[in-house]
Order: sequence, then structure tokens, then C-alpha cells
Amino acid sequence: MTAERRRTSYRVLDQTNPLIPYALLLPHAIFFVAFIIYPLLRGFVISLQRWDPLRDDVPFVGLAHYARLLDPASAQFQKFWSSLGNTLFFVAVTTPLLVALALLLAFLLHRKIRGRGFMRSAFFLPTILSVSVVSILFRWMFADRIGLVPAMLADLGISMPSVLTTRWLAWIPIVLATVWWQVGTNMMLYLAGLAGISESYNEAAAVDGANTWQRVRHITLPLLMPTTLFVSVTTILNQFQMFGQSDLITDGGPAESTTTTIMYITTEAFLNNQLSSATAMSFVFGLVMLIVTAVQFRAMTRDISKPGA
Repeated sequence: MTAERRRTSYRVLDQTNPLIPYALLLPHAIFFVAFIIYPLLRGFVISLQRWDPLRDDVPFVGLAHYARLLDPASAQFQKFWSSLGNTLFFVAVTTPLLVALALLLAFLLHRKIRGRGFMRSAFFLPTILSVSVVSILFRWMFADRIGLVPAMLADLGISMPSVLTTRWLAWIPIVLATVWWQVGTNMMLYLAGLAGISESYNEAAAVDGANTWQRVRHITLPLLMPTTLFVSVTTILNQFQMFGQSDLITDGGPAESTTTTIMYITTEAFLNNQLSSATAMSFVFGLVMLIVTAVQFRAMTRDISKPGA
């Protein structure tokens, strides 16, 4: 390579070149447009049509599919909003458990105790399992007569109702499976947050006479608020998308009482072949998720920004 070519190469790679930032962002921008922006726009167009991949003509129906979701007389109205209610119930139950239990485990396992490494691994290992393995395990545990839980209670002389086929009780194995499966991830995030808090804060508070609970309440928890915000938002988004546990443990029953929104959208799209209707439901469901997340984010960031928090 000649000296002139080397100088030209250096000028191209010079960090002061105004084109360098755009060149570095270009690969990400291409993937973002190809896999995020285009699918969203294409999906919205499909929701305005009566789209069928086996037909050449695609009638334009406008907002008809969205209107059905607001019409009590339509077939989609009752099932969609009922499944959304089931999803909101699941989110409301599992999110506090996943956040509070993970925080408690992190506090306990942050201390230097015997077997701390083993206990951390024991709580985190379930997260590496697939949803199918976890769901089949808990379905067997609560199965009528042959399940582990009914058999243990029978040995104690306790008669257990059919959990998997009883309304509301069917949520028990779903919630337990979800918490057991996912709490390890949140625990590790909290452990990382605790590791980033300097011990000098607690030592100074102890010198001033603060007891353990006062140090936790006024020092540790406020300093963990950014971690709690991240854990809470990601947990809520994850729980909104629940599909496998309900599908494999209860098959959405009994009487669709554990059918989530994602399950109903999947059924509408691939079993009923109503792809446009399912796409419209997906956009409405996504809007609900955005609203819930925005409200939570705003409430928690207000707490973080308070003086002394």
C-alpha cells in the first residue's frame, strides 16, 4: 500500500469524519426498519383489510375489525375482553410476587452465609428450563388423583378438589409455576443492585444509631429504586405475554377462565383463520400494554425523583 493510499484510509477512519457515526448506526438502522418498523406498518395495513393468504383479492374494510372489539354484539367482543381480564388478573397476581420475593431472596443471599453460592444457583437454575418443561411438571404435580400434591394431601387425610378443572383454582399451578420459573432472574438483578451499593452508607447510618430496618427502609430500598423500576417494568411486560403456562397446564380452561389474550389472538389467527381480526387485536393489546407500562413508569420515576429517595 502506497503512502498516499494509507493517508486516504486514515482520513476515512478519522473519528472527526462526520460520516463515521452514521456509518456505525447504519447496520442497526437497517435491521430496525426491516424487523420492527416494516412489520408494524405491514401489520397495521393487514388489520384494515380482510386478508387471506390463499386469496388474490384483499378487500379493504377500514376500522371494521377494531369496531368489532367495541361492539358487544360481535363474537370477538366477549372473548377478547374476557381474555384481557384474565391476563390483567395474572399480571396483577404474579408481578408483586416476582418482585417482592426476588427482593427478599436477594437480601437473604447477599449476606455472607454458609452455602450462599449453592442457594443462589438453586433459585436461578429453574430459569434455564423451557416453558414446556416447567408447565408439564406443574401439570403433573396438580393432576387429579395421580399428582404429587393431591397424593401428599391424601396421605394427610385431606381431600383436595380438582384444581385443574375448577374455576379460579386453576390459576394456582399457573401462578406457582411462573413464580418458581422466573423469580431467579429478578433475584440476580437485585443481587447486582445490592452489590453496587457502598457499605459506607450503612456503616455511617449504624454509627448514627439506625437499626437494621431503618437502614433498609431509608438507605437500601431508595438506592435500589432504579433496579426496582427495571425489574417491575420488564416483569409486567413479560407477564402480559404469558402463553405457554396456561396453554400447557390448563389448556385455557376451565370454560376459558385461564385463556390469556395471546392465546385468544393465536386461536383467532391460526385456528379460525381470521388473520386481520387477530392483527387488530394485537394492536389494541399492545396499546393496553403501553398504557399500563407508562403509568407504572411514571409513578415509579416520581418516587425516584423525590428528595431524599
